[in-house]
Amino acid sequence: MIDKDKCIACGSCVATCPVNAISFGADGKPQINKDLCIKCGSCVVICPTQAITIE
Repeated sequence: MIDKDKCIACGSCVATCPVNAISFGADGKPQINKDLCIKCGSCVVICPTQAITIE
């Protein structure tokens, strides 16, 4: 889950996702495709504002 209020849309999570499960949405913020996400945690680690949590 991405907290849209904390997210600064830096794109680090998009770049680090090994399965391309994160992309930019129409609002300019990243969104996670839950069907593709393997819950590896790389996006959580790379996020500079701690906006991402794994459900």
